Amino acid sequence: MDWRDQIQAGADSSPHSNLLGSHFVGFDEATQTATMRFTVKKEMTTWRGGVQGGLIAGYLDDVMGYAFVAATDGEMAPLNLDLSMTLIRLIPEGATIIGKGRVIKAGRRVVFLEGELWSEDGSALYARSTSTAIPTARPSPTETGMG
Repeated sequence: MDWRDQIQAGADSSPHSNLLGSHFVGFDEATQTATMRFTVKKEMTTWRGGVQGGLIAGYLDDVMGYAFVAATDGEMAPLNLDLSMTLIRLIPEGATIIGKGRVIKAGRRVVFLEGELWSEDGSALYARSTSTAIPTARPSPTETGMG
């Protein structure tokens, strides 16, 4: 079982991905784009009935990170230096959202990423982001003491 199969089966997901309700859907090599599906849990929402802004950053960070992980065939992971996001509309409790994360440019010392969150049917853009990161070796659960 390779790293993609393990992620899809939930065997290689990090605790934060489990909290976010992340599901890795796939990766398009030609566009360097990862697709993920998230199910919005009640615990992620505010009294307004939508996902709290900082937690939206978590969804975006997850999909952008997995774009780089996939682009390096599971060998590397980004370590964020910054993350900028624009919140476009409220993401409601119970929604299924589709994340698209792209590697814009990856060098030996810096990686540039973009991400978007869409409604399940693709009709509504919820949020978008950019990130600058350092490429690092992808840690395993056993290396970090979490597995």
